[in-house]
Amino acid sequence: MNPQADPNATIEIPEPERDVMEYDVVTVGAGPAGLAFAIRLKQMNPDISVCVIEKSSTIGAHILSGAVIEPGPLDALLPGWRDNPPPVCVPTTEDELWYLTKDGGRKFPVVPPGMRNHGNFIVSLGAMCAWLAPQAEALGVEIYPGFAAAQTLHADDGTVIGVRIGDMGVARDGSEKPGYTAGIDIHAKVTVLAEGARGHLTKRLVKRFDLDAGSDPQAYSIGIKELWQLPAGRATPGKIVHSLGWPADPSTYGGSFLYHLENDQVALGYVSGLDYKDPEFRPWEAFQQWKNHPTVKPLLEGGSILSAGARAIVTGGWQSLPKVEMPGALLIGDTAGLLNVPKIKGTHQAIRSGMLAAEHLAGSALAPEGFDAKLRDSDAMRELRAVRNVKPGFKKGLWFGLANAALETALGGRTPWTMKVTPDWSSLEKLGEYDSPDRGWGPRELAPRDRLAGVYFAATEHDEDQPVHLLVHDTEVCVTRCAEEYGNPCTRFCPAGVYEIVDDPDGPAGTGKRLQINSANCVHCKTCDIKDPYEIITWVTPEGGAGPNYQNM
Repeated sequence: MNPQADPNATIEIPEPERDVMEYDVVTVGAGPAGLAFAIRLKQMNPDISVCVIEKSSTIGAHILSGAVIEPGPLDALLPGWRDNPPPVCVPTTEDELWYLTKDGGRKFPVVPPGMRNHGNFIVSLGAMCAWLAPQAEALGVEIYPGFAAAQTLHADDGTVIGVRIGDMGVARDGSEKPGYTAGIDIHAKVTVLAEGARGHLTKRLVKRFDLDAGSDPQAYSIGIKELWQLPAGRATPGKIVHSLGWPADPSTYGGSFLYHLENDQVALGYVSGLDYKDPEFRPWEAFQQWKNHPTVKPLLEGGSILSAGARAIVTGGWQSLPKVEMPGALLIGDTAGLLNVPKIKGTHQAIRSGMLAAEHLAGSALAPEGFDAKLRDSDAMRELRAVRNVKPGFKKGLWFGLANAALETALGGRTPWTMKVTPDWSSLEKLGEYDSPDRGWGPRELAPRDRLAGVYFAATEHDEDQPVHLLVHDTEVCVTRCAEEYGNPCTRFCPAGVYEIVDDPDGPAGTGKRLQINSANCVHCKTCDIKDPYEIITWVTPEGGAGPNYQNM
């Protein structure tokens, strides 16, 4: 763990000569939205040149989701996919929903309609994307893993004209190491952003083009997941179990998922809304406490972790959708914000939006104009509008949220109001102003022992001699105002132990402390970029290929 480099020590180097690649369309992100878009565009017009770039070392290595998918959009994209399904694809067999207390719980007699999964499939979304990629390539799509888009390129009038790939071989101080390679520029008539939740290029473009002028701020949760190998005979393939209640308190949005796979494996995780108020709340610890609950622990005992990780989940919904078109570019999938929170599903929405974008471009001579209106008049948005008030209702607590969700479900979202969404960073209350409840968290026995042990199971890897990709724009705030007002919540909300406050006699403002950023631990969840109460943390992409290497997540 190296201390953060002095930001004033950057060595200025001249702008290098860059190679240029040209395509009709470049897609940033090889998730379900980006790959579905590329496949559909090639299906409609094989003569359009399409490139997909992906920052992970292999396709699927940065993909993390539950995941249960509704197959309808995939049926429309690849009608024969069931004859050659993804490697992890288990038909659902039964649903359970539980309310948990510290020592027990009660199963709901009825599962809400949106959470019923008859006809759906449990998949590894990472494995599914790795399965989709060669099908895109067979149609002529060029896919480049390990290519991290560092910035967008613009014409003089601001139109997006492509992306620049990040340089490789840059040292922590900004100097060029042996083997330095300048990132190439990819020029395209249309750039399609499919970065997933809190995409760093999307964040900049939303600000540059004022795309959120007519919408509420976006909102997020953090999902923390593990894949377990159980003793023989313990899993029930196709079984789906969700829970709410403990280990969250009634004022904190949270819930679990437990999906039974084949070969005695289970995918399990915990989702915490990043609109939580308590500055002492620890999302990763909440997940570990839930694993040790009496209804869960007996299933896992004797098993072992195969993979683990974390990812932000976009939850703002209908009222937080920004404008999804701009000169030269489009937003699709979770980077636009299409996840259906009550269903706990976004993959079908991602595929839908990718296909719709492809059909729009193929029919408009690659003109982005008009896509925003087309998306808002689609089934994807009608689905979101019907549930737009469900997640915001939980701002008023668990019981109000459940009653509101029942009302919205019964009326199909036809209530005459739309609840507002506020930014997650603004919800955190200061120390002394919030009475942290006793959640009944206790000792736990299941692995992993701490966050650093969890990072091991994410197989995350970064060259430590590269520029820190977590930019804290004023580190003095961390050891002065933030320490006093919030107690440095970054040391608690980060699931990978990236942020530490350490002793340093030369620390800012005579505090004897400084912020240490262990950027090599980062699993690219983006939580810090979202929840920091001062909005001074910016996540940018590290070198291409760096980060987690999730297996079947």
